[in-house]
Order: sequence, then C-alpha cells, then structure tokens
Amino acid sequence: MNNIDLTNPRFEIEEAIATNDLPKLLKMTGMLHGHFCPFSALGVKAATLAVRELKAKSKGMEGVIAIVDTNNCFSDGVQFVTGCSFGNNSLIYRDIGKTGFTLTKRDGNAIRVVVKTTRVMQERSDEATELWQKVIVERGGNEADQERLNELWRELSFKLLLLPDNEVLEIQEDQIQVPEFSRIFASANCSVCGESIMEPRARIKDGETTCIPCAKQSYYQLSGNGISLIAP
Repeated sequence: MNNIDLTNPRFEIEEAIATNDLPKLLKMTGMLHGHFCPFSALGVKAATLAVRELKAKSKGMEGVIAIVDTNNCFSDGVQFVTGCSFGNNSLIYRDIGKTGFTLTKRDGNAIRVVVKTTRVMQERSDEATELWQKVIVERGGNEADQERLNELWRELSFKLLLLPDNEVLEIQEDQIQVPEFSRIFASANCSVCGESIMEPRARIKDGETTCIPCAKQSYYQLSGNGISLIAP
C-alpha cells in the first residue's frame, strides 16, 4: 500500500478481491480492526464472496450498500472489503444480532451471506475457548494470556480463510428495496458551545439554536452494546 493510486484508492483491495487473495485482504483489514480474529476473517471471507458474486465496486458514493446485522468483529471485515462505511453513507446497521450481511447495488440486486456459527466453533481449540472466556468475556487474565489468545486467534483466522465457502457461509441471491440516497443537510452553529451541527439535529432553546447536548435532550448512541437512548 505504499503507492496508492489517487484515481482509485481501492485499486489494491479490488485487485486482491479479483484474485481471491483472502490472506492479503485479512492482513489489510487488520490495520482497521487492530488485530486478527476469527470473525473479522469471516467478514473478509463473506464480503469477498458477496462482492465477487454481485460484481460490485464501491466508489464511496452510495452505489453499493452493505447492510450489517451485527456490530461485532465481522462487520469490520465487511466494511474494509466492500468499501461501505458510516462515513460514506453506504453502511446500514440493523441491531438484530446475526452474524451476516446483505450487499446490494442501486438496482436492488443483492447477495445475502450468513455465517454458519456452529461450523466455525468446531474449528476453535479448547485453549482458545478458555482464553476467550477468561480474557474477553470476564475481562481478566494477564498480558501473557492476551498474547497467547492473539496468537491462537491469528492462526485460526487464516485457517478459516482456507475452508470451502459452503462449509462456513450460507449465501443467497435477493431483491431488496434500496434506501434512497442520503440527504445533504445545511449546517447551523450552536449558540452555546459554538460547534457546527447538522441542521436537522439542531434544537431551539430560549429562542436560540443549540446542539442536542447543550439543549440537554436525549440522543441515540451506538456502542458495543447496540443502540441505546442516552438521557441528558
């Protein structure tokens, strides 16, 4: 990635997709995700399959849309390979907790891919399962435990890429109603903190334009626990 094509920043990614170079895509995804783990690898595998089947190329202009059903590690693999993100308005998050996603073009032609979780768990060693419980679920263990878990996860991640798609993924063609293009809103400035606000998120307090926090109103937040309403 030393010589990025300024006319097509995704050239290297698209080339890896075209040649089905899953290890390379997983390595690049690690720059976003921060480590290698089984479900980010499955996101890479699922997204590569969907992009190839749909013959989709994202330019970051909402021509290709990814709809993810989870906010776990899987979604980072999907975002990186498809090029669909919150920032370019091409990623839709549905808080339903399934390890799967749908990739669609503007014409509504879509590919849905879901992970066969049971098959994946069969590949996980007892040691990795115990360390995952200790380090991730219980937020315990020491640095050595974390390093060992990372090592086991890395090995499993690249191993999963080698499994036949039909052993770990379910894929189906679909036809869906594609959301309209994102609206472009004007900006306003909060009279209290002075920060810029997307106009539909502005509030009026004592006759002045304010942001939601300064108006002390509730707002929605997406975190690792899903979507929640945050009270002032």
